[in-house]
Amino acid sequence: MTKISKRTLFKAAGTLGLAAALPAASRAEEASGIAGGPFRPNWESLVSGYQTPEWFRDAKFGLWAHWGPQCVPEAGDWYARQMYVQGNGQYDQHVAKFGHPADTGFMDVIGKWKAEKFDPDALLNLYKRAGAKYFVALANHHDNFDTFNSKHHAWNATRIGPKRDLIGAFAKAARARGLKFGVSNHSAHAWHWFQTAYGYDLEGPRKAERYDAFKLTKEMGKGKWWEGLDPQELYAGRVMAMPDGIPSIAEANKWHEMNDRVWDEYPPIANPEFVRRWFLRCKDLIDSYQPDLLYFDNFDLPLGQAGLDIAAHYYNASIAWHGKLEAVLNFKAVVPQHRGAAVEDVERGFRADIEPKPWQTDTCIGDWHYSRPLYEKNGYKSAASVIHRLCDVVSKNGNLLLSVPVRGDGSIDEKETAIVEGVAGWMARFSEAIHGTRPWIKAGEGPTQVASGQFGEAKEDPFSAEDIRFTTKAGALYAITLGKPQTETITVKSLASAKIERVEVVGAKAPLAFRQDTQGLHITLPARASHDYGLAFKIRGKGLV
Repeated sequence: MTKISKRTLFKAAGTLGLAAALPAASRAEEASGIAGGPFRPNWESLVSGYQTPEWFRDAKFGLWAHWGPQCVPEAGDWYARQMYVQGNGQYDQHVAKFGHPADTGFMDVIGKWKAEKFDPDALLNLYKRAGAKYFVALANHHDNFDTFNSKHHAWNATRIGPKRDLIGAFAKAARARGLKFGVSNHSAHAWHWFQTAYGYDLEGPRKAERYDAFKLTKEMGKGKWWEGLDPQELYAGRVMAMPDGIPSIAEANKWHEMNDRVWDEYPPIANPEFVRRWFLRCKDLIDSYQPDLLYFDNFDLPLGQAGLDIAAHYYNASIAWHGKLEAVLNFKAVVPQHRGAAVEDVERGFRADIEPKPWQTDTCIGDWHYSRPLYEKNGYKSAASVIHRLCDVVSKNGNLLLSVPVRGDGSIDEKETAIVEGVAGWMARFSEAIHGTRPWIKAGEGPTQVASGQFGEAKEDPFSAEDIRFTTKAGALYAITLGKPQTETITVKSLASAKIERVEVVGAKAPLAFRQDTQGLHITLPARASHDYGLAFKIRGKGLV
């Protein structure tokens, strides 16, 4: 007989019309709370009605604080899941630093989070100087902890850990500096992602002993720091716990991959309360902070009809706030029939050429959650690579959202600061070629080509000074070299036959000498015009743009 996992049953139920299985409150009562307006909670309405706002098309560059309690151990991304997976390095780190996960779970890590060096004003001053036009803060991750003053989730930063409304503080600091403000919501996958917390050791002196989530109840918190809180609300409930009797770490890993590690967007039929509460939490986040951008870490909208309800509510609410649609909604891996319903996000990846619709790539200079080992081995992206990535993305009608990992205490380290300052230095000279631009007839030229798709950045070759990317604005063409030119002239092959009238370095008013032949436009570089990360040229000519 073929074995069918619980996860397969959940998926099958979704394909048969899972919306009908959701509680009436999720489909009717909460749906009736959707803001009135032109958008309806269905794909046809979202696709036909959405237009990317001009502010986003002009912004080009955003910075992101992907910051939550998983930064406290300084052990990297997905800590809250993998600290419960024996054989994983984060399990070993947790045991060494905090204790065995049967005794000290992730909820205890949250309790240790103080954010004592959190200074949103200083951080946003730096990010604005770096040329960011929008700022995004993490509202929750797969760890199911809200960093805002949540009305529908007790496990939030105003009650536990920092005891402060972090989203509110970030929003105030960003808007005071004229930046658009966004939030990222990753919590839709908590219901399966966190099921490792219900597992157990496969070997050793505590073999078969279940971890904290399996045992803890609200009543057990009496007299403790978490009195009044229900651990099951944080850990999302035991709906897919690893079964007894798995014989080895290897077999347990296989079980996780086939069950609680599977990544899809179907609502959990075994946990409809999670879907109901997710909707309420997300709607509260939107209504309370009125974000300009809402990022979902999901392949398509999350949780079936609940995601459609939220999208319609967000768009209609934006119209009510601003008198027109100013909202940007991000999700990933958009299927063709849903394209245009939102601004597609490409995680740690590229687009090979100019996209017809605005898009965004998000990446991080390090790991998504702060990693001390990565810091110690100098594993961060360089400022030059950030600038080159930005220019490539912008030339293809995209935006770059860059995360700078934040320590648990709320600060960024000196290496990260130096990288952001390096970006700021280049942007101070050449941001004219970035902000407010639109694509030219081609994205660029040069030997380095990148492939479309997510999670491919590590496979791509670095850019060089021979790579040039194009943007346009106000009748001018900008040509940006993705590296420091090594010769006294540069050649733009794409402009061999164009009618060129004037060339200058962005930010300098003096015209540059140039000539054209069948090989291209040859620009003579002025003395002291170089920059280690590359140069931007402003080019004018009849019929050029």
